[in-house]
Amino acid sequence: MVADISGYGTLMGADQEATVRDLQAHRAAVLPLIDEHGGRVVDLAGDGILAEFPSALGAVKASLALQASMAERNANVPPQRRIEFRIGINLGEIIHDQGRIYGDGINIAARLQAYAQPGGICVSGKVLEEVRDRTEVTSRHLGEHQLKHIAHPVHIYALEAKSSAGPSSPVPTGPLPSLAVLPFQNLSGDPEQDYFADGVVEDMITALSRFKSFAVIARNSSFVYKGRAVDVRQVARELGVRYVLEGSVRRAMNRLRISAQLIDGSTGAHIWAHTYDGVVESVFDFQDRITETVAAMVEPQIRQAEIERSRRERPDSLDAYDLYLQALPLLYSVRAKDNAAAFGLLLKATELSPTFAPALSGAAWALDHRSSMGWAPLSEDDRKWGLDLAQAAIANAKDDATVLAHCGMALVSAHEYERGFITIQRAVEANPNNLVALFVAGIGHLHCGSLDQAMAYFERTLQLSPSDPDAHFPFTGIAHVQMCLGAFAQALAWAEKSFAINPDFDCTLWMLIAGNAQLGRLEEARRYLGYLQRVTPGVTVARIREGQPQKDPTRMAAILEGLRMAGLPEA
Repeated sequence: MVADISGYGTLMGADQEATVRDLQAHRAAVLPLIDEHGGRVVDLAGDGILAEFPSALGAVKASLALQASMAERNANVPPQRRIEFRIGINLGEIIHDQGRIYGDGINIAARLQAYAQPGGICVSGKVLEEVRDRTEVTSRHLGEHQLKHIAHPVHIYALEAKSSAGPSSPVPTGPLPSLAVLPFQNLSGDPEQDYFADGVVEDMITALSRFKSFAVIARNSSFVYKGRAVDVRQVARELGVRYVLEGSVRRAMNRLRISAQLIDGSTGAHIWAHTYDGVVESVFDFQDRITETVAAMVEPQIRQAEIERSRRERPDSLDAYDLYLQALPLLYSVRAKDNAAAFGLLLKATELSPTFAPALSGAAWALDHRSSMGWAPLSEDDRKWGLDLAQAAIANAKDDATVLAHCGMALVSAHEYERGFITIQRAVEANPNNLVALFVAGIGHLHCGSLDQAMAYFERTLQLSPSDPDAHFPFTGIAHVQMCLGAFAQALAWAEKSFAINPDFDCTLWMLIAGNAQLGRLEEARRYLGYLQRVTPGVTVARIREGQPQKDPTRMAAILEGLRMAGLPEA
């Protein structure tokens, strides 16, 4: 039996002392289980356990007991701090030498544990034959694999106790798109680097699983393709997924290069690709940065691909999810006419599926935009409608960071500052790599929190996705912070970047008008004012002021003053 800890490098990088302390405590609790089932612990190097048993049955029973004990011990531990073993068991001849053991049987067991999911057990066909009728276990065939440095292919089976609920089927159900992250190829020419490539993929699966707009299949399903030349379209069919993320890792001297590609599983077409370079000295920081960046980039790419797919659907075949997808680009264009169209689509989606949280939160967000962009005032009935939509979305959101972010902002706009701020923080905690949640957290701090924190969130959004087509949102957020600080030249520089991406974004135009006016460039300010009045006819200072939910009125003071200086009517 060979066991190691899933994501051990990440745990050590986050908190080395706590990880070592926790590992020692867990070992003290579970190692006696090996002895109780007739086994002998041979080695405890690093995060691993190597044990021998006189029978395959003893090894399986000890492993089941070990995993059951670890599941109980991890019950109240945050997911990111859990120590979870992966176990491989093989039956074969071994060589004893001064207390140590060697042989292909052990090498096979070590390869098998790499196929196990965290908290799981993988066994060879030989082991399964020995225990199938002698213990209460269920098995799932993961295929026949040619393991590295092993002459003959090995049938691999995932094993669990029959009483265990176990993981659900890896094939997701429902309308959400689905993604498989395949094992990254190790191009270094050094098999010892496999651990790093596998660690990167495990972290990506964990990070991507925090997004609720698509489903990510379990590691144990995607890792059956490790070491195999595969056709991505065939993989997608076999796993029942729409998208596949694959990549490679190359290490040369002290340099690391990771390449990743997102592929449409139905056509094999590349949707997105990027290459990242780093140095070995900061390997854990590099691994964390890659995980965060890839997770942040993959989600909007899948969202855009799904929008394009939905546009090809026949209008009479659209379901709530497709209506929601069609509303998204209209919602994020932040133009009055598009916003109205998005609101209509989202309401239709809620009629088809009254508990579909993304549509409910999107509708609340659209109502908020109507007021906060200065397009039209909201009646009391509309404000109550927006709150009802947000509360219904929160009730059905679970941990969907985008839903929580939209709802939190709607609550803040309704002057429910405390509830809104708490909801926005829940969004960031649910998924710290969600760009919408990060941007909205910046806006939340801009309205009723810390300007330093607002700036940090906007900068984090840009750091994760520097080429995002929606970068005008954080650009304008930074411009607003600079206006609050009286740094009008810097505010203009950021607003001009935003204008280059989306010239019709009202908030950007406010910054350009007010910033130029505050610097005495009234002619330029009035030029942008004329553009704003064409984009949003009837806009006034009062409508902008009433639509902005700043808890501290000084946060809008320089902007409103600049708008007046340029000649925007008060009412």
